[in-house]
Amino acid sequence: MEFIKKIMNSVLSYVTAFFLIVMTALVVWQVFTRYILSNPSIFTEELVRFILIWTSFLGAAYAFGTRQHMALIFVKEGAKGTAKKLICTFIDLVVLILAFFVLIKGGYNLASGVMTIKTPILGIPKGFVYMIGPISGVIIVIYQIINILEDLKMENID
Repeated sequence: MEFIKKIMNSVLSYVTAFFLIVMTALVVWQVFTRYILSNPSIFTEELVRFILIWTSFLGAAYAFGTRQHMALIFVKEGAKGTAKKLICTFIDLVVLILAFFVLIKGGYNLASGVMTIKTPILGIPKGFVYMIGPISGVIIVIYQIINILEDLKMENID
Protein backbone atom coordinates (compact mmCIF):
# COMPACT_ATOMS: atom_id res chain seq x y z
CA MET A 1 0.00 0.00 0.00
CA GLU A 2 2.82 2.38 0.80
CA PHE A 3 4.23 1.83 -2.70
CA ILE A 4 0.90 2.75 -4.31
CA LYS A 5 0.66 5.85 -2.16
CA LYS A 6 4.18 6.94 -3.11
CA ILE A 7 3.42 6.52 -6.82
CA MET A 8 0.16 8.45 -6.51
CA ASN A 9 1.91 11.22 -4.56
CA SER A 10 4.64 11.43 -7.18
CA VAL A 11 2.22 11.52 -10.12
CA LEU A 12 0.00 14.13 -8.47
CA SER A 13 2.94 16.35 -7.52
CA TYR A 14 4.29 16.28 -11.07
CA VAL A 15 0.88 16.88 -12.65
CA THR A 16 0.09 19.82 -10.38
CA ALA A 17 3.58 21.26 -10.91
CA PHE A 18 3.10 20.93 -14.67
CA PHE A 19 -0.27 22.69 -14.45
CA LEU A 20 1.31 25.52 -12.44
CA ILE A 21 4.03 25.93 -15.06
CA VAL A 22 1.42 25.97 -17.85
CA MET A 23 -0.67 28.55 -15.97
CA THR A 24 2.36 30.75 -15.44
CA ALA A 25 3.30 30.56 -19.11
CA LEU A 26 -0.26 31.37 -20.17
CA VAL A 27 -0.46 34.38 -17.85
CA VAL A 28 2.90 35.66 -19.12
CA TRP A 29 1.64 35.18 -22.68
CA GLN A 30 -1.57 37.06 -21.82
CA VAL A 31 0.37 40.00 -20.36
CA PHE A 32 2.78 40.01 -23.33
CA THR A 33 0.01 40.02 -25.94
CA ARG A 34 -2.04 42.62 -24.07
CA TYR A 35 0.66 45.17 -23.26
CA ILE A 36 3.41 44.57 -25.82
CA LEU A 37 1.43 43.52 -28.87
CA SER A 38 -1.72 45.47 -27.94
CA ASN A 39 -3.73 42.50 -29.15
CA PRO A 40 -4.74 40.38 -26.13
CA SER A 41 -4.96 36.64 -26.47
CA ILE A 42 -8.60 35.70 -25.97
CA PHE A 43 -8.30 32.07 -24.89
CA THR A 44 -5.74 32.32 -22.09
CA GLU A 45 -7.96 33.73 -19.34
CA GLU A 46 -10.55 30.98 -19.69
CA LEU A 47 -7.95 28.24 -20.02
CA VAL A 48 -6.04 29.46 -16.95
CA ARG A 49 -9.27 29.48 -14.96
CA PHE A 50 -10.00 25.86 -15.93
CA ILE A 51 -6.45 24.72 -15.20
CA LEU A 52 -6.64 26.49 -11.82
CA ILE A 53 -9.77 24.49 -10.96
CA TRP A 54 -8.05 21.23 -11.89
CA THR A 55 -4.88 22.18 -10.02
CA SER A 56 -6.86 23.04 -6.90
CA PHE A 57 -8.75 19.75 -6.84
CA LEU A 58 -5.66 17.67 -7.58
CA GLY A 59 -3.70 19.61 -4.97
CA ALA A 60 -6.43 18.91 -2.41
CA ALA A 61 -6.28 15.20 -3.26
CA TYR A 62 -2.50 15.30 -2.86
CA ALA A 63 -2.93 16.94 0.56
CA PHE A 64 -5.10 14.03 1.70
CA GLY A 65 -2.49 11.58 0.46
CA THR A 66 0.30 13.26 2.36
CA ARG A 67 -1.96 13.99 5.35
CA GLN A 68 -1.19 17.69 5.07
CA HIS A 69 -4.79 18.82 4.68
CA MET A 70 -6.30 21.34 7.06
CA ALA A 71 -7.53 19.71 10.23
CA LEU A 72 -8.25 20.38 13.86
CA ILE A 73 -5.53 18.19 15.28
CA PHE A 74 -5.82 19.08 18.96
CA VAL A 75 -8.33 16.26 19.60
CA LYS A 76 -6.31 13.70 17.67
CA GLU A 77 -2.99 14.78 19.15
CA GLY A 78 -4.43 14.88 22.66
CA ALA A 79 -5.58 11.27 22.50
CA LYS A 80 -3.39 8.30 23.34
CA GLY A 81 -3.38 4.59 22.57
CA THR A 82 -6.53 2.98 21.22
CA ALA A 83 -8.48 6.23 21.46
CA LYS A 84 -6.05 7.89 19.04
CA LYS A 85 -6.33 4.96 16.64
CA LEU A 86 -10.14 5.15 16.74
CA ILE A 87 -10.22 8.93 16.27
CA CYS A 88 -7.83 8.80 13.31
CA THR A 89 -9.79 5.97 11.71
CA PHE A 90 -13.10 7.76 12.30
CA ILE A 91 -11.81 11.01 10.75
CA ASP A 92 -10.47 9.18 7.70
CA LEU A 93 -13.75 7.27 7.34
CA VAL A 94 -15.79 10.49 7.46
CA VAL A 95 -13.55 12.05 4.80
CA LEU A 96 -13.94 8.91 2.66
CA ILE A 97 -17.75 9.04 2.92
CA LEU A 98 -17.87 12.76 2.13
CA ALA A 99 -15.51 12.34 -0.82
CA PHE A 100 -17.68 9.55 -2.18
CA PHE A 101 -21.01 11.32 -1.88
CA VAL A 102 -19.99 14.92 -2.52
CA LEU A 103 -17.12 14.65 -4.99
CA ILE A 104 -17.82 11.40 -6.81
CA LYS A 105 -21.62 11.20 -6.87
CA GLY A 106 -22.36 14.93 -6.71
CA GLY A 107 -19.49 15.84 -9.00
CA TYR A 108 -20.56 13.27 -11.57
CA ASN A 109 -24.13 14.56 -11.51
CA LEU A 110 -22.89 18.12 -11.94
CA ALA A 111 -20.45 17.27 -14.73
CA SER A 112 -22.92 15.14 -16.67
CA GLY A 113 -25.62 17.79 -16.23
CA VAL A 114 -23.54 20.48 -17.96
CA MET A 115 -21.86 18.30 -20.59
CA THR A 116 -23.97 19.83 -23.37
CA ILE A 117 -23.12 23.41 -22.37
CA LYS A 118 -20.06 24.77 -24.18
CA THR A 119 -17.62 27.28 -22.73
CA PRO A 120 -17.86 30.70 -24.40
CA ILE A 121 -14.32 31.04 -25.74
CA LEU A 122 -12.79 27.57 -26.01
CA GLY A 123 -16.05 25.85 -26.93
CA ILE A 124 -15.35 22.77 -24.84
CA PRO A 125 -18.12 21.12 -22.80
CA LYS A 126 -18.27 22.50 -19.25
CA GLY A 127 -18.64 18.93 -18.05
CA PHE A 128 -14.96 18.34 -18.90
CA VAL A 129 -14.00 21.16 -16.55
CA TYR A 130 -16.19 19.77 -13.75
CA MET A 131 -15.09 16.15 -14.20
CA ILE A 132 -12.16 16.92 -11.93
CA GLY A 133 -14.61 16.63 -9.01
CA PRO A 134 -15.25 12.91 -9.48
CA ILE A 135 -11.64 12.29 -10.54
CA SER A 136 -10.25 13.90 -7.40
CA GLY A 137 -12.97 12.15 -5.38
CA VAL A 138 -11.77 8.76 -6.58
CA ILE A 139 -8.18 9.70 -5.75
CA ILE A 140 -9.20 10.89 -2.27
CA VAL A 141 -11.21 7.70 -1.65
CA ILE A 142 -8.19 5.58 -2.61
CA TYR A 143 -5.98 7.67 -0.33
CA GLN A 144 -8.47 7.40 2.53
CA ILE A 145 -8.68 3.62 2.21
CA ILE A 146 -4.88 3.49 2.44
CA ASN A 147 -4.95 5.96 5.36
CA ILE A 148 -7.54 3.87 7.21
CA LEU A 149 -5.42 0.75 6.75
CA GLU A 150 -2.42 2.71 8.08
CA ASP A 151 -4.51 3.92 11.03
CA LEU A 152 -5.54 0.38 11.90
CA LYS A 153 -1.91 -0.77 11.77
CA MET A 154 -0.78 2.02 14.12
CA GLU A 155 1.68 0.73 16.66
CA ASN A 156 3.56 2.43 19.46
CA ILE A 157 0.87 5.06 19.90
CA ASP A 158 1.84 7.55 22.59
